[in-house]
Amino acid sequence: MRRLRLALAQMNSIVGDLTENTRRIIQEIEAAREQGADLIAFPELAVTGYPPEDLLLKPAFLEENRECLSKIVAATKGVTAIVGFVDARADIYNAAAIAHNGELAAVHHKIYLPNYGVFDENRYFRAGDSCPVVNLSGTLIGVNICEDIWYPAGPVSAQAFADAEVIVNINASPFHAGKGEARRRMLWTRHTTTLRS
Repeated sequence: MRRLRLALAQMNSIVGDLTENTRRIIQEIEAAREQGADLIAFPELAVTGYPPEDLLLKPAFLEENRECLSKIVAATKGVTAIVGFVDARADIYNAAAIAHNGELAAVHHKIYLPNYGVFDENRYFRAGDSCPVVNLSGTLIGVNICEDIWYPAGPVSAQAFADAEVIVNINASPFHAGKGEARRRMLWTRHTTTLRS
């Protein structure tokens, strides 16, 4: 695997403000490119803000979200960006766009939709059913979203078995004390389980 320089955009998207969120995403892409990053990752549903809730019931909102994604993809000349958006097809999906050098390389639909605490995703989204691995300039990258990484037999395992060299998980989970350490332990478990398999 070649050396890969990563950038993380820890931005707080504004729910419903597609124009401002898109402006900030493109600004972060430009900054990452200027700093020599190969790949920049944004939060889950960065285009729409998280959680968009009943805005997802408005067709015009879904269409504008897709138009915003097109502008973002066009801004990725010379860099790869992983951006959360809503993919509206026959149904709607919590999705991650993998944009590379001005093109949409792939889309991942979130598979595990949480429906507890502050999460209400089963009400709005359909679950995805595939785990893409994308070859970006010679590096195999698996992308998944938030809850997808918490399941031992979930997308991470499938992507690792498909020879992904890097796994990028985007999320927009609310902060709570101690969660960082719990995530580190869980990721270490996933890592060691995959190595043993």
